[in-house]
Amino acid sequence: MSALRLPIFPLAGAILFPGLQLPLHIFEPRYRDLVGTALAKDRRIAMIQPRAIADGSSLFDIGCVGRIDDVEALPDGRYNIVLEGESRFRLLRELDVTTTFRQVEAELIPDATDEALSSVERAAFEQEARHFADSQGYQVDWQSLERLDDASLINGVSQIAPFDSAAKQALLEAGDLAERCELLIQLMQFFGRSDPDESRVTLQ
Repeated sequence: MSALRLPIFPLAGAILFPGLQLPLHIFEPRYRDLVGTALAKDRRIAMIQPRAIADGSSLFDIGCVGRIDDVEALPDGRYNIVLEGESRFRLLRELDVTTTFRQVEAELIPDATDEALSSVERAAFEQEARHFADSQGYQVDWQSLERLDDASLINGVSQIAPFDSAAKQALLEAGDLAERCELLIQLMQFFGRSDPDESRVTLQ
């Protein structure tokens, strides 16, 4: 597979999966430049996590390319955008550029479009998800989640789950849906032991 050039938005704690959406508020000048350039070209932005929040220079190896699906340009130059995930990618090298934003050379990672869990895997996930939500005091619309297909459910929870950056990266890098489901169960079991008052989210 040939390499391609991608503008990147390195953001700790934020991951994107193919087929899912990620809303972003863009306010830093360099990322306003990034969005403006993307809108003038192919509307694509690559999301990837920095390995260390302190300097953000070193990047993880796997990210996801998103296409700007919706955009609100604010009068002061800021943007509200929604990225639609298109494909995971593997970082090959960072490029020397004159733009204010960083760019990389990368290759796309082909993912199966028809992945599904076994009934046992799905049931195990739903059971652990209910236990995790109850232990942490989260409000969840279970009926809506039960109507999701396997990929939308597992990838969606992986994207919004309140785990640390390393855990979220491991979910993004999982080889297939079954592996991601198993890892997600393990993470819910691990993080479910923490104090539920530390953070509260509403999963929809």
